Amino acid sequence: MKVLVVFSDPNPDGLAAACAEAARQGIIDGHSPARVVNLTDLKIGRCALCGTDGWGTCRSRHECEVKDDFQELHKTVREAQGYVFITTVFFGSPDEAMRAFLDRLRRCEATKEQAAGEESALLGKPAVCVAASGVSSAEAVGALGELSRVMQDVQADLFDLIPASARTRDYQLETIHDALSKMVNLPPAMNASANSRRRAEEMKKRHTMRRRKRR
Repeated sequence: MKVLVVFSDPNPDGLAAACAEAARQGIIDGHSPARVVNLTDLKIGRCALCGTDGWGTCRSRHECEVKDDFQELHKTVREAQGYVFITTVFFGSPDEAMRAFLDRLRRCEATKEQAAGEESALLGKPAVCVAASGVSSAEAVGALGELSRVMQDVQADLFDLIPASARTRDYQLETIHDALSKMVNLPPAMNASANSRRRAEEMKKRHTMRRRKRR
């Protein structure tokens, strides 16, 4: 399973950076490749509410028309088979870098309609969300609630939500490692998107019906 780890931490020795490293090591120990991206190294601005309706091309073409580093990272999201999103916490919410990225990602992916043959790039793929707070795990819980809502909107399979703080750092780093080592070894059936499974079932039914007609 190719896993994308997206985190935001301007401090290379910070808690969120340590969580990202624990996640990376867990993925590697689970015998899967990991790609790690720090949002603070990229230029990803907030949603610009393009067009007169505020949607721009994110709803019509599912592509953001604001040109920056978002496009390349969006492509990487599509190619990944699993995800880890790790944010620092401010005022009980995900930090501004993570919010800017996830807001734009949600606008592009949550607006796809299955009835029209479209499907979110994250549909059915497992994801772990981590909130790293410098204050307390209680503050991290609020941020996890917001991350959980985004995962629900883009139809990812939320594997785990993990709060971390300076007080819980040591054992939560182990938890993150073990969660990712477990996630990358999910049975293939659990990794398949709901739409893919539905199409497989429809093809099986059509094949069965054709065989019955021949008889």
